[in-house]
Amino acid sequence: MSTHYFRFTRRGAVNRQRSQLLERLLARADVSVAVTDWRLDAFRVIAPEMISMPGVGAAALYAERGLVDAASVFVATPVHYVAEMSSVRLPADGILSLGQAEADALAVDFNRVWNDAGIRLLAGRCADLFCVGEQALNVTTHDPEDVLDRPIEKHLPSGAAAPRLRRLMSEIEMWLFEHAVNRTRIADAAPAVNGLWLWGGGPALTSLPPVDGWTAGGDPLFKAFAAPPPLSCGAASGVVVIAAQGGTDAWRDMESRWLERSLADLRSGRIRRIDLSAGNRCFSVSARWNWRLWRRHRPWWESFE
Repeated sequence: MSTHYFRFTRRGAVNRQRSQLLERLLARADVSVAVTDWRLDAFRVIAPEMISMPGVGAAALYAERGLVDAASVFVATPVHYVAEMSSVRLPADGILSLGQAEADALAVDFNRVWNDAGIRLLAGRCADLFCVGEQALNVTTHDPEDVLDRPIEKHLPSGAAAPRLRRLMSEIEMWLFEHAVNRTRIADAAPAVNGLWLWGGGPALTSLPPVDGWTAGGDPLFKAFAAPPPLSCGAASGVVVIAAQGGTDAWRDMESRWLERSLADLRSGRIRRIDLSAGNRCFSVSARWNWRLWRRHRPWWESFE
């Protein structure tokens, strides 16, 4: 029977607000487990066991542009680092959003500067950026959300090709210093883009792998797959990635549109469980959740720390 998997972002940690529904579900969950790769954990909900999860960047770029002539694809997330006495930190609000004109301008200028270097920067339709290369790179990277409010040194790329990727990230920082896009952002009281965090790498795709379920939300991997059912979550398995912060209109829309409907599907027996994931933990809630009335509620983010 099906599962609905909810993933909650770590962004905007300083502005978190309580959620009565989410906290009630977490307090009455059947089990909590540690997860090292939440995307792989969620992908298994909607994909057959024999199907391998593609690279995040490769899937997102294929959904945007189809077949691209490249050996490797990385997501290039715009960030704002903070230099401290002994380290460089990615603050809780350090992942930035660009306007489409900003993303297009950075891509055009990057490709001018790195002309004939075997790498390109591509801008997607929703201002996402992708770094594509002519060579396959054996490297392990980290989702920038996992680095929020932490020094970046221990989360930089590792593996055989890591020196090349680290060098590129350092060169990008110098390129962005006093870039025209940043001069405009600073004039508009917006934080400067002082780095592109390269992550989610993998070989370019010739097609997206088949999945059996639906997805919703803005995650670069899962938005590449099928659109959700139009009226309800339904009996099929699905993944919802929530970027909204508690207490906002977007959060309340998420609760009414997704979480409450999934709970109704759970009560009716149309699905087997709801998985609730954030940080490095995942809580599973079954139809027995409402029996555990004695469990104390606490701020939802404390359950995932």
